[in-house]
Amino acid sequence: MKGKIFIDTNILIYAHDLDAGGKNEISADLMLNLWENRMGIISAQVLQEFYVNVTRKILNPLSKSKARGIIESYLVWHVELNGIKTILFASEIEERHHLSFWDSLIIAAAYNAKADKILTEDLNHGQIIEGILIENPFKKGSK
Repeated sequence: MKGKIFIDTNILIYAHDLDAGGKNEISADLMLNLWENRMGIISAQVLQEFYVNVTRKILNPLSKSKARGIIESYLVWHVELNGIKTILFASEIEERHHLSFWDSLIIAAAYNAKADKILTEDLNHGQIIEGILIENPFKKGSK
């Protein structure tokens, strides 16, 4: 992997969800690589969504204290905070690209953080939005 990589919520969840099978293995390897190469970017939105999902929605939810500990560990990464201008930019992305507002907010945060790529399974693999490559790490031939 080259350049700055923005991690979407689903990739972060899979990396910490031991019941996610192959997606856990792929995501955990990706996260380890990003840790080692210091290329990872995340947003406050991703951390919020991660907390809710891993404590309530996965097959074997994590304890709240374990989830908080994981979030604390990611605070050494570049964590993009979404302010009013980011929200407005996300609304423009939503309108221009016909995406959900929440996906558009991920793109806006990645754009503000100068990410080269977003790793996600929620957007179209190979698409370039606002100059950022969208990659689904679970598609054959990605990476």
